Amino acid sequence: MKFFFFLLLFPVCMAAQEVTIVATGDIMLGTIFPSRDYLPAGEDCSGILKPLHNALSGGDIVFGNLEGVLTDHASTPKRCNDPSVCYTFGMPTHFVNCLVDAGFNLLSVANNHVGDFGEQGRRSTVETLKKAGIHFAGLAGYCATDTFTLNGVKYGFAAFAPNSGTVNLNDIPAAEKIVRELAAACRIVIVSFHGGAEGSGRQHVTRETEYFIGENRGNVYEFAHRMIDAGADVLLGHGPHVTRAVEVYRNRFIAYSMGNFCTFDRINVSGVSGIAPVFKIHTDENGAFLNAEIISTFQEKRRPPQPDKQQRALKVIQQLTQQDFPEMATVITVSDDGAISRIRN
Repeated sequence: MKFFFFLLLFPVCMAAQEVTIVATGDIMLGTIFPSRDYLPAGEDCSGILKPLHNALSGGDIVFGNLEGVLTDHASTPKRCNDPSVCYTFGMPTHFVNCLVDAGFNLLSVANNHVGDFGEQGRRSTVETLKKAGIHFAGLAGYCATDTFTLNGVKYGFAAFAPNSGTVNLNDIPAAEKIVRELAAACRIVIVSFHGGAEGSGRQHVTRETEYFIGENRGNVYEFAHRMIDAGADVLLGHGPHVTRAVEVYRNRFIAYSMGNFCTFDRINVSGVSGIAPVFKIHTDENGAFLNAEIISTFQEKRRPPQPDKQQRALKVIQQLTQQDFPEMATVITVSDDGAISRIRN
């Protein structure tokens, strides 16, 4: 009888755990500079993300890139030599509540806008996210990495960018060391990278070093592969402000750019810059890719992002993945219903 009872319990105890990572691109819910007129009416962000709450639901992890800082003080903005190509993004600290309400529990702060309000802005962002209970990483000297446990799974998180004050995307040996240490201590390692050139003409993954306005924005293809070789499980890219291809390398998922997810003002959202995917990535308990889902979204200036019935982000990902990674034709399928599935050999 005891043996029979053990047999009944054994399959339950040994059942593999599936993890769901919901991932989005750039988030900038309005800015206090150069005028608070660039914030939503009444400085109320509560309605901006509501149309996509359902799309963001169901994740163990809900990730985004915080494109700017959380601060209530506009007294220390960065100096811009050329205001036509230089923008400063600071969201009021109470806007963090809108991120919490939408389900975000993991953010990258490694990007070219985390220094927009200097030391005060960085410190305010760190303190605000900690108080809100949101995990984050990407600031050199503050929070290069983070580790945490959810539903019995220990995660390691690292975020990289090529910008001052961030954990350096272009120092690949140092990044490999960070990832190896996380992989040794954690079950699943998530790596975020803010890299690649910007703009509607920069949707392709070139597999070469990319530059934007003279700045080295990294070779994101080499970076992603070497991070997986070092032990990373999921690679989440952003920075080009457009949607790029996806890849599965060594049975690990890479999103090369997730575009502008929710950028209220001061960021171009015309054309391809206004469409973006929400990924629902399913892995096993060790980070191996199982399957994923693409939910297409779109936004217009000063309006909340919405689900996109035209499925434009999906169509872009299908096309670019075929063009930039033809070898994926034997690895994954990206179907017209948004499903990304492994091809079983």
